[in-house]
Amino acid sequence: MKLSKIVAITVLGLTVVSCGKQLGGTKKSLKTELDSVSYALGLNTGARMRASQNAKEIDPDLYVQGFYNGADSTDLLMKPEDASLIIRAYSQKMQMAEMERRQNEMRKKSEVEYADYKKENEAFLAENKNKEGVVTTESGLQYIVLKEGNGASPKIADYVKVHYHGTTTDGNIFDSSVDRGTPAEFGVTQVIKGWTEGLQLMKEGSKFKFFIPQDLAYGFQGRMPKIKPYSALIFEVELLEVKPAVKPAADGHTDHSGPDHKDH
Repeated sequence: MKLSKIVAITVLGLTVVSCGKQLGGTKKSLKTELDSVSYALGLNTGARMRASQNAKEIDPDLYVQGFYNGADSTDLLMKPEDASLIIRAYSQKMQMAEMERRQNEMRKKSEVEYADYKKENEAFLAENKNKEGVVTTESGLQYIVLKEGNGASPKIADYVKVHYHGTTTDGNIFDSSVDRGTPAEFGVTQVIKGWTEGLQLMKEGSKFKFFIPQDLAYGFQGRMPKIKPYSALIFEVELLEVKPAVKPAADGHTDHSGPDHKDH
């Protein structure tokens, strides 16, 4: 008997037993090596199913019906080739629901724990927008032009080479290519929303100072320990070079892969 068939039968048997039913009686001992392997496979699978909230919701009658229909290829309620797609779609749906649940819990916790800090950062931006030279966009992004360039402006699909220096509103440095002495390169969309918008306002050779609201940065999650939840971020950014997007080659690769720079 193939191992895959052993696994299928063991999973079926354990699932049914866990629902208060039995197939072919219950053995009291393990007499052969195959007995031990069969039981071990079922035991491990059953333990995983017991720990899974999704598995607990499975209709045991339909599970058994599907097993027998698949085994003899009769009375099918769906095409066999659709089964994997249905399972994958449901699994992704449950994963997204669980992710959303965890994010909501984290948001509620942050709202309580960092309520005062959030107000401080909002007050900073409210005062800052009235200072000389500060421009505020429709999204709430604030910026000052420190030096105007005369080169090309990056488009949404482009890559850029920049020098930057990032601080929180209290002046703490959390990231700086200037301090490292090495410019950074990444795609315009590979960064936080405030950067994506701000970069497209610049021209090659220019230097801007950005004041980025928390909802255009890391929001309620933050990037601990250096960036607390609801932090407004301040960046001095010098746009050194714009690198237009490269069309995929025949093998599907491009010249600009770009790192993941969501820290910016």
